[in-house]
Amino acid sequence: MTNTVAAAPRTGRSTKLGVVRRLPEYLTIWLPLLLSAAHLVSFSLWTIWISFTPSTLVPVSGWVGLRNYTAVMATRNWQIAFNNLLLFGSAFVLLSLVIGLMLAILLDQRIRGENALRSIFLYPLAVSFVVTGTVWSWLLNPGIGIEKLVHDLGWTSFRFDWLVDRDMAIWTIVIAAIWQSSGFAMALFLAGLRSVDGDLIKAAQIDGAGPIRICGRVILPTLWPITITVVVIQLQFAISAFDLVRALTGGGPGLATQLPALVVYDLMFQRGLLGRGAAAAVLMLLILLAVLLPYAAWRYLQRRRATHA
Repeated sequence: MTNTVAAAPRTGRSTKLGVVRRLPEYLTIWLPLLLSAAHLVSFSLWTIWISFTPSTLVPVSGWVGLRNYTAVMATRNWQIAFNNLLLFGSAFVLLSLVIGLMLAILLDQRIRGENALRSIFLYPLAVSFVVTGTVWSWLLNPGIGIEKLVHDLGWTSFRFDWLVDRDMAIWTIVIAAIWQSSGFAMALFLAGLRSVDGDLIKAAQIDGAGPIRICGRVILPTLWPITITVVVIQLQFAISAFDLVRALTGGGPGLATQLPALVVYDLMFQRGLLGRGAAAAVLMLLILLAVLLPYAAWRYLQRRRATHA
């Protein structure tokens, strides 16, 4: 009985000491995380609320139901932006995956100068999207960029005016975005290739498997989770793309490169239609959730299978 009574205060003191020892962890990790989560949730809820009000230049109370949403989706601006998002998102994700995988396979051959090449391919990640868009706008400008350089070299019939071509302008954004992000895909794929168990490959070779069968049965299953991760992250960028498009084309020529984020900016800060801009932002959030929720469910099922395996 005496030992039990004496053990209780010791347990209480050890708990307090544990809390004191972990106080720096709480202050440096959990407090910023909680503040960031509170900031994100509160402003998201505020935006959703504004989207159901008749707010224009300043937020006002009131209730207009889904009127802002129907008005936004009925505009030609939003319809073009949504179609551009489908084209830009699919082309950007697919091509960045292919290029990133090819670069990773190249570097995985243990070639000379691997470290230098890896730094070169990863360098675009260190450059902001605004700088990327500005530099590519100079390169693709027919008056000062690649077309003028080729003309000065004597090939006067050469044309590369995609930046001012309504049908091809969206591909200039795809090119710049791939240049910026393919190094990120390469880094993840390279890590996946380096994590493949060499014993499994040797065992498959002993069993008589060829390179194609080894790739399909051993390497690709290892890269599959990385591929899903790269697709989700790249889709997030495509859906929220703003600064790159703003710096490269400004949404033009005309509305040829308009994307949903530019529609939100136009409604909120140029036309002063705060309610409609908030509705467009919520529509972007719904598109993003359509990507993230299946990914979260897939990750949950993966962890559950691993736990019960």
